[in-house]
Amino acid sequence: MSDTLHDIEAVITDDVTRALAEDVRGGDLTASLIPAAARGQARVIAKEDGVIAGREWFERCFTELDPDCELFWHVEDGKRVAAGVQLCEIAGNARAMLTAERSALNFLQTLSAVATKTRAFVEAVAGTHAKILDTRKTLPGLRQAQKYAVRVGGGTNHRIGLFDGILIKENHIMAAGGIRPALVAAQALVQHQAPRDTMIEIEVETLEQLHEALDCGAKLILIDNMSPDQMRDAVKIVAASGKSGVELEASGGVNLQTVRAIAETGVHRISIGGLTKDIKALDLSMRFTMH
Repeated sequence: MSDTLHDIEAVITDDVTRALAEDVRGGDLTASLIPAAARGQARVIAKEDGVIAGREWFERCFTELDPDCELFWHVEDGKRVAAGVQLCEIAGNARAMLTAERSALNFLQTLSAVATKTRAFVEAVAGTHAKILDTRKTLPGLRQAQKYAVRVGGGTNHRIGLFDGILIKENHIMAAGGIRPALVAAQALVQHQAPRDTMIEIEVETLEQLHEALDCGAKLILIDNMSPDQMRDAVKIVAASGKSGVELEASGGVNLQTVRAIAETGVHRISIGGLTKDIKALDLSMRFTMH
């Protein structure tokens, strides 16, 4: 797995620079109506329950525009809050604060939504051995930020992108000529070109394909859109194979109503595109006053 996610400071800088450039361009026309030296203060309130994520993105939006801006947080990332809780207080140049407001809230609301949804799935499978994973179904330009929020919510990151893991899906299998040639090619790639710890995962849609993948040495197998009964059979097949270190990942048809039953089949991993794709921004409000 790539260490790109560990360089979170660079990610924050890139994300915030892009967001402010998109919103401000040559200047904030409305904020220019306020005296340049005016000072302001604000507080951010949660209007619904949720798990907070994205403090650093939020804060950077303000300090990029006013390095002397001060933020006083009352909650940490990963903290569950109730509606009405005050998250932070801000004090600084009034123009800069009003200019930064929307970009900052966009980050905090979106990443908190991801963390909140992830936490719900993690809690739903508590007590099982299954891990909740994200996917590449992320908002364009916010992949690493959203994957950070998944971790804050208690989930686990899948590969970051196409560059740091091999996931052989049905179209790849068809194009390569079958499960065996696809896996052989992937194993050769890792042996001779890609880093030795590169993930190789292959998707199977039937139990017959599962047997074939196991025979070809697959260690990470995605069982896609199988029923719980089929998943239990897949777990038994892996156990009976005697092959150590094999993990099964379930995907497809996963929601809060089905995830517990999926976890109880004995699969090791459950990947959910909806953690980052189908989200509703957490409702937060910034209330501004002048000094």
